Amino acid sequence: MPTPTPLLNPTLSIGPHPVQPPVVLAPMAGITNAPFRTLCREFSGGKGLFVSEMITTRALVERNEKTMQLIHFDASETPRSIQLYGVDPATVGKAVRMIAEEDLADHIDLNFGCPVPKVTRKGGGSALPYKRNLLRAILREAVSGAGDLPVTMKMRKGIDDDHITYLDAGRIAVEEGVTAIALHGRTAAQHYGGTADWDAIARLKEHVPEIPVLGNGDIWSADDALRMVRVTGCDGVVVGRGCLGRPWLFSDLVAAFEGRPAARAGGSDGCSARPTLREVATVMVRHATLLGEWIGDESRGVIDFRKHVAWYLKGFAVGSEMRKRLAITSSLEELSEGLAELDLDQPWPTGADGPRGRTSGNNRVVLPDGWLKDPYDCAGIGEDAELDTSGG
Repeated sequence: MPTPTPLLNPTLSIGPHPVQPPVVLAPMAGITNAPFRTLCREFSGGKGLFVSEMITTRALVERNEKTMQLIHFDASETPRSIQLYGVDPATVGKAVRMIAEEDLADHIDLNFGCPVPKVTRKGGGSALPYKRNLLRAILREAVSGAGDLPVTMKMRKGIDDDHITYLDAGRIAVEEGVTAIALHGRTAAQHYGGTADWDAIARLKEHVPEIPVLGNGDIWSADDALRMVRVTGCDGVVVGRGCLGRPWLFSDLVAAFEGRPAARAGGSDGCSARPTLREVATVMVRHATLLGEWIGDESRGVIDFRKHVAWYLKGFAVGSEMRKRLAITSSLEELSEGLAELDLDQPWPTGADGPRGRTSGNNRVVLPDGWLKDPYDCAGIGEDAELDTSGG
């Protein structure tokens, strides 16, 4: 481990874009769409970087209707940040050039961290950095096609403890002109279980001093974010599951990095870092409203919001029957009426700042046949290995 840094607010730039404080919303499939990014950005006061959910390069090149909606940014989003997934260098190159030439975004992030089977079985996500030559080819195509747009990458430590790739991948990224790297301190086999390895983030920072390194994994509070910077010397933090059902966490993060008290910072609705259930309910209705406006249909927006209900209500005294009822609402009126029946004066629950979202670990990583035989050979990878839908 390097000597801990006393610097709590490191200077971070992604290409020409300053990110102050150095806080990034992690791309999450089905979560970090425009409405959720809007909420998080409001609470942050417009500070930080907010990345889209995963966009598949094949679907983008083919102008898939759903994908074209997913890359829509609100006029207030600056910089516009897209995360791309792809396994074929040529298709990745086409997608990046399309983004650059049509001014679809200001920053491109490449996904080499997704551990879900439908991605890894194609050789993508967290499986891909094992194939060093394929990784290099994809990065080369992306950087050359991006022109002046900065290209970053997000990755994991490796496939499993026997196939660790992050140091080799980091060096390849530097050599190919990548602007910054985010490392999730887990392997693909861990998924989201166990404890993130912050030591690996520190080692990567030592290994690639030429570019910024951002740390990801087990940031459940602003204190965790500051501690990660102190302990690892990383240049910034990437927050994923910690903000599920807690978009106001970005208010707390910004305040912490700026050395200010967190209470009631950020969002226009005045929600504090540890809100009452009344404040949470207000955010829930706003989130569902934004989804309906984005989709163009109130009912579909509320239905899409259902997956967020349990995260928002984590730890509050809400009976199982009411939780079920709220999780099957299909209109804003239904949602609002159900929330109004709760004891809205409940304070923020003790322990609700802790882990949330998926926690399963020790999974068998699904890989293409023979994937582990040779870390350099990438024969057989082509356009047919690309996913044709976006969003993970």
